[in-house]
Amino acid sequence: MTPLRISSTQARLLLFTVCLSSAVSLVFELMVVTQATYLVGDATLATGVVVGTFLAAMGLGGWVSQFLATGSDPSRSLLRTLLWVELVLSPVCLLGPLGLFALFAIDGSVWLAVVLLTVMAGALAGMELPLLTRLLETQQDLRVALARALALDYLGSLLGALVFPLVLLPQLGLLPTSALLGLLPLASGVLLCWTFPSLWRWRWPVSSLLPLMALLGLWVAPLGDRVESWLYDDPVIFRQQSRYQRLVLTRRRRDVRLYLDGQLQFSSLDEYRYHEGLVHPAMARHGRPGRVLLLGAGDGLALREILRWPSVQTVDLIELDPAVLSLARRHPLVQRLHQGSLDDPRLTVHHGDAFQLLEQLEGSFDVVIADFPDPSTPALARLYSVGFYGRLQHHVNKGGVFVTQASTPFFTPDVLASIEASLQQLSWSTRGYSVTVPSFGPWGFVMAQRDNDVKTPGFAPLPFQGRWISDRWLAQFPELPVDLRPDPGALIRPNRLVQPVLVDYQRHGRWTGI
Repeated sequence: MTPLRISSTQARLLLFTVCLSSAVSLVFELMVVTQATYLVGDATLATGVVVGTFLAAMGLGGWVSQFLATGSDPSRSLLRTLLWVELVLSPVCLLGPLGLFALFAIDGSVWLAVVLLTVMAGALAGMELPLLTRLLETQQDLRVALARALALDYLGSLLGALVFPLVLLPQLGLLPTSALLGLLPLASGVLLCWTFPSLWRWRWPVSSLLPLMALLGLWVAPLGDRVESWLYDDPVIFRQQSRYQRLVLTRRRRDVRLYLDGQLQFSSLDEYRYHEGLVHPAMARHGRPGRVLLLGAGDGLALREILRWPSVQTVDLIELDPAVLSLARRHPLVQRLHQGSLDDPRLTVHHGDAFQLLEQLEGSFDVVIADFPDPSTPALARLYSVGFYGRLQHHVNKGGVFVTQASTPFFTPDVLASIEASLQQLSWSTRGYSVTVPSFGPWGFVMAQRDNDVKTPGFAPLPFQGRWISDRWLAQFPELPVDLRPDPGALIRPNRLVQPVLVDYQRHGRWTGI
């Protein structure tokens, strides 16, 4: 049989295939990490499991590849094997994420499925580079073939790592991205079939799979929406995947609920209890707040409560995700809840990470209110750290007050206690308190002032009638109950940037094993 000769055009196509496959593999890996985080709520563990398993599976695929295409005509066998790798990878990318959603909806073993899916994709990705290198080395020096293949493999990884968070995830979302990924390996297979004469007999069968895969891709996203709707008790009326998180809005009669990455943020039936409890004790403690800084809370509900104080002259709002603000400004049901607060002329909005933007803010504030998500990851825990509070204290006026949400103290009492310990490291006097919110149970908050700013422990009268909060409640300002405090003798450490203990406190609370 005549030895296979590879032209320069064919060699470039093979190298392009390596680059594209590397980008697809990296995007798929990041997509599974994002989806696992969304479904199980543990970003650190999801990243470790998926990345570690994927790399190990790539090693397994590379090892297995040495036993493939070892016959009398290895070059043609290598081409056919490379084609089959592309054809198998295509449905894995297309249907794998949809399968994870469906498995979660029926309460299946998501972690097992994540591992199996990652092993399949990683092993296939790991086969490609060795197969291609063996194919190219028959035509050129191994040193040159390996250098070119590795260079383009790493370039593809870089492209995938950038395109996924900046373009694919915010513009398409998870399942449409999986549909696109399913098409790319198949398209590479089609190019191989039409470029290499030894694969010509596969041209039309493989090409006919493209429209079929495209139709399946169009079907995947709507079906995924239906599966996602099964995850919520109420009908979904809005869904969007931003660069940072998944936004879902549900409604059942008067109950409108916002979920971020599957976690309930508020219910319209009782959100006022949370937001009055977050905002007004700190505002009343100051008495006449003129300038207020609000961190997070892009839904406008905390802002609504702040603007009930006539003394407020300006409010600066720092929100990471523009999609949250867009939803709050445009969706009529959310607009009705925040009562147009995001259109108030006293408001200045800053988009970005609070940890970084804090250094760029000018001046200082009478009251600072932090409404961040629970510190379940190191990235979130740093917003409750001694380092962050050290930056924050330079923006608090003399006599100013700071307040932050502090998770659910019944299940995670160590979180609230650690936040207090972190503030006390900087000579802040702290006061933990809780408010019962039916959708969440008792919810914790920490209010703080610098030690030398605390003159009287009282509260100014409220300039309005609250839905539940009152001057009488503020006058009593009940102590945090014993069962919402850490267990006696527990060693509670402050949360630091280099040692984010809040992640463990949040993850391993009293709900462990429930």
